[in-house]
Amino acid sequence: MSTAQRAAFLDRDGVINIDSAYLSRWEDFQFVPGTVAAMRRLHEAGYALVVVTNQSGIARGYYTEADYQALTRQMREALAAQGVPLAGVYHCPHHPKGPVAAYAIDCDCRKPAPGMILQAARELALSLPDSLMVGDKGSDIEAARAAGVGHAYLVQSGQDLSPEDRALADAVYPDLAACVAALCG
Repeated sequence: MSTAQRAAFLDRDGVINIDSAYLSRWEDFQFVPGTVAAMRRLHEAGYALVVVTNQSGIARGYYTEADYQALTRQMREALAAQGVPLAGVYHCPHHPKGPVAAYAIDCDCRKPAPGMILQAARELALSLPDSLMVGDKGSDIEAARAAGVGHAYLVQSGQDLSPEDRALADAVYPDLAACVAALCG
């Protein structure tokens, strides 16, 4: 019998927080309305909550790894204080065309590559076929499919999604709260 846990992989910008292009400061961070309660509901339903986020702003020189880590620490603390523990937060700081040489690489972690999801599965003993992914871009769904995640959903987050991106997802919802309401009844 497997001891692996199912996970809810969540993109950050546009799913958990309002996407404000290259967010790097806690004072600019805003949870999407209804998201914290939706994440709590997923946790209570037995999902390990795992954030997987591309952070090319580091490679682009818009903010530093330290800035990202400080924001992540504050996000984790704010969520934990509301009964939403994160099992893990994984990020890709790379972009092949970024001006910061240390991060200007073509990697296996930048979505649509599955590296962050596969790393989380190894480190946290997660069952990918029993897991789900919620993202706001086709690249999130592509990463989930490449990793073998069982279900993948898109949220609109106030943005128009291309027909191609919509076709990749198992379903499309206005936001994470609507997605979780549909999944958890």
